[in-house]
Amino acid sequence: MKETNEAQTVDKLAEQLQAWEGREVASFLARQPERQEQFSTLGGFPVKRVYTPLDVQNIPLEDVGLPGRYPFTRGPYPTMYRGRRWTMRQIAGFGTGADTNKRFKYLIQQGQTGLSTDFDMPTLMGYDSDHAMSQGEVGRGGVAIDTLSDMEDLFAGIDLEKISVSMTINPSAWILLAMYVALAEKRGFDLDRLSGTIQADMLKEYMAQKEWIFPIAPSVRIVRDCIAYCAERMKRYNPVNICGYHINEAGASPLHELAFTLANTIVYVEEVVKTGMPVDRFAPRLSFFFACGSDFFEEAARFRAVRRVFATIMRERFGAANPASMRLRFHCQTAAATLTRPQYKVNIVRTALQALAAVLGGAQSLHTNGMDEAFSIPTEEAMKIALRTQQVIAEESNVANVVDPLGGSYYVEKLTDQYVRAIQAILKEVDERGGTVKLIEEGWFQRKIAEDAYETALRKQSGEKPVIGVNRYVEEEETLDLEVHPYDPRSADRQIDRTRQVRANRDEARVGELLQRLKAVARDESQNILPVTVELVNQGATMGDIVETLKEVWGTYRETPVF
Repeated sequence: MKETNEAQTVDKLAEQLQAWEGREVASFLARQPERQEQFSTLGGFPVKRVYTPLDVQNIPLEDVGLPGRYPFTRGPYPTMYRGRRWTMRQIAGFGTGADTNKRFKYLIQQGQTGLSTDFDMPTLMGYDSDHAMSQGEVGRGGVAIDTLSDMEDLFAGIDLEKISVSMTINPSAWILLAMYVALAEKRGFDLDRLSGTIQADMLKEYMAQKEWIFPIAPSVRIVRDCIAYCAERMKRYNPVNICGYHINEAGASPLHELAFTLANTIVYVEEVVKTGMPVDRFAPRLSFFFACGSDFFEEAARFRAVRRVFATIMRERFGAANPASMRLRFHCQTAAATLTRPQYKVNIVRTALQALAAVLGGAQSLHTNGMDEAFSIPTEEAMKIALRTQQVIAEESNVANVVDPLGGSYYVEKLTDQYVRAIQAILKEVDERGGTVKLIEEGWFQRKIAEDAYETALRKQSGEKPVIGVNRYVEEEETLDLEVHPYDPRSADRQIDRTRQVRANRDEARVGELLQRLKAVARDESQNILPVTVELVNQGATMGDIVETLKEVWGTYRETPVF
């Protein structure tokens, strides 16, 4: 009887919808046409005029579920922000460790609840500051870290047991993790009480960001070693921050950002499982990093979708039994690619809307971009406004009072389900084509990202994709009243002097012995590379010492260009 009544209700609603379109809508369109013939999300999903219960009737209730319960569509935790707000993690990094330490302390004073670190290009690529390749780049785009001594300066006066620290670094990430561990042990901290993450997501580098040192296989091995090491020694630390953000910033569509990130995740989980470590031993500490773009409802929907897909993968593909292994937790950053130089103060508005979408999508931590980031490293004033944006959302808007407030929206639920199906279709295709690593080597992912980026560029150029101040409401003679963050070239000299001083005072024979042991560990796939790296940094080995030694064993990587 109940099924009969439900069928009658659905039929009646379908009739009402058809009558509405034939009468009210048709009459209104005759007088006032819609703005365009077709509407779609920025990710390319067609958007209907209105959504009703008819659009969600085939979505099982268990796929939506409840917060904190499989498949975690509505959030990874039962109470979400009612218990604890997201971590406000503004990124900082420039000059020397001591320079960035001052910015960290400023942001903490302003109410920031987590630290996030940008590193300069030499550090990212494993060059010491006095290497010829580092000239002109030391401390320019981030903080320069060559030795454990620099790490000590970076976190001077900061209690690492009380604040979460994220480090955005990939090819040399394990060395920074080793320095972090050495620093914590030197200060007497309990490793099990440290929280935060290194990014360490190498596969997305080959896909998108293009920062690598070694070939793919040893790079994935290093990720495996970081995950295994932290699972044994650092129960609250996230050993990898699997990153869609840089895939997005390279030009990928919102859909490809999520699908490619999960494709990388599958590889990392498979590699750790091969060592014999049970999936429930390490999967709860996997973390993610996504961009939040400008299509407000699409962003919230796709974050809900990626949680559902991840939970399904972990349970059905890897046999996870612990709910924490299926719970996707992610950091979010507002989309740098949307920031503009023209009318740069409008970036505050863009960032606020993107931040709100991230919160409604259930982010665990959030970075809001500074209004001046299209020019340089943000000033303190820009960072304060960006942080205040989060604080207004958290404390004035009341959106954090209800878990998943968009849940049940016909549009959001339908779009969430569409994203789930589209992500799963791409992952199936990746498997059928031979897997993620094979497709990276063939340039398949790179080609998809390039196609997405080209399509977006054409849409901006034609005006189909509006960008206020760039292709809409342009001011021809704009006065730029902007004070950018200054670069102090003397900081490079200070950094180089510091590195050379460390080399002069260390035990060269001991460092040499450990570098030989590092080679042996690198040749033995069964060993973990972290313990010997921790010993090396404790003895004053530089990042360059470690990287150059491993190049002798593993070589370097050169990409086959994709056109």
